Amino acid sequence: MTDPLKEFENECKSRIESYSANTELKNAANHFNLESNIAKYSYNFSWLGRPIIQYPQDMVMMQEIIWSIKPDLIIETGIAHGGSLIFYASILDLIGKGIVVGVDIDIRKHNFDEIVKHPMYKRIKMIQGSSIDLQVVNQIKEIASDKKKVLVCLDSNHTHEHVLEELKIYSELVSIGSYIVVFDTIVEDLPNDYLPGRPWKKGDNPKPAVFEFLKTHSNFSIDNDIDNKLLISVAPQGYLKRIS
Repeated sequence: MTDPLKEFENECKSRIESYSANTELKNAANHFNLESNIAKYSYNFSWLGRPIIQYPQDMVMMQEIIWSIKPDLIIETGIAHGGSLIFYASILDLIGKGIVVGVDIDIRKHNFDEIVKHPMYKRIKMIQGSSIDLQVVNQIKEIASDKKKVLVCLDSNHTHEHVLEELKIYSELVSIGSYIVVFDTIVEDLPNDYLPGRPWKKGDNPKPAVFEFLKTHSNFSIDNDIDNKLLISVAPQGYLKRIS
């Protein structure tokens, strides 16, 4: 007897695999990625009342990852308005376990106040400081010390040097089968002046840092299935799965 659920799952898998050879679809996605980033498209969305500054496609993917892994701890570097903290906390709340730790060098008071009064704050802890500062790192390691399943999201300073250091530090905390997700690898594929005043540019951004990291960390690999599935994303080749 045919299993309709398995049949649907196989159809999805086959369709996603086919996208890697679908030139027209990939070209359309690349064009949208370029123009939408220039137009600051990601700034238009919120989650449960807080600006999230992420692409909906990436957030749906993060939901799938969180629901599948059911992490005890999600670490996010970079807080901004706190929308993604709220998003991750809300999925963990549906699962019924887990906390989110957000780190930012400058947690602005108006954002801090809104996050603290949000219903999902019960699953959130915030730390102010650089994500690569030893004191901050030690705090996070202490929180992670008794957690079996850990997921990491890097979305702070997007320079090559900073992201590479984050990867080296936080990859050690990622549990096998989980991910360290590096946001804004898309910078490598965009014009240098698409966001004036930012220090990151072609050659000095998260994507080259990912490639450099993988040279010495064979226990992680790029999840190409996710790239084929999303097509529209700010994190192409940034979904790194710990495989051993």
